[in-house]
Amino acid sequence: MEKAKILDKEAVARSLTRIAHEIVEKNKGVDNLCLVGIRNRGVYLAQRLAVDIKRIENKDVPVGILDITLYRDDLTMISAQPVVHKTEIDFDIEGKVVVLVDDVLYTGRTIRAALDAMIDFGRPKSIQLAVLVDRGHRELPIRADYAGKNIPTAQNETVEVRLEEADDKDEVVIIEKHP
Repeated sequence: MEKAKILDKEAVARSLTRIAHEIVEKNKGVDNLCLVGIRNRGVYLAQRLAVDIKRIENKDVPVGILDITLYRDDLTMISAQPVVHKTEIDFDIEGKVVVLVDDVLYTGRTIRAALDAMIDFGRPKSIQLAVLVDRGHRELPIRADYAGKNIPTAQNETVEVRLEEADDKDEVVIIEKHP
């Protein structure tokens, strides 16, 4: 059951614009910078951030797509036959500043898997993390460098990020799960 709408279309856009500005500011520009979106919604967010960064800096930032399925520590619990999608990073990350992009930061396990996967592609100068929503409840010592919104949640709630590319609308809602 939908409990609350946290971000509407305009708030999602404003959050991404702010994150883009923060990325540019923290990295003193975009030279040596790339974005890597974690499938699925992290990819759409990374692509939108690249557009915002281009508007700010008038420079293109490479965007990659990362599938972490085989790096998950709960792989056997998800499915006997997990669906693996293609990772598409067609640029060298060696020595680059990589900004990993995801929709929701929760336990930190997805990001841990993404970090493991990224190292298979080379040794970046650094890896930063941008998320649209940080909902707390971390199980690993992972934090976002850039967060659109911090939303304290209960364990019986989930945060759903809905994006036009996948869901035909932009919004972030809290869903209450019933036992």
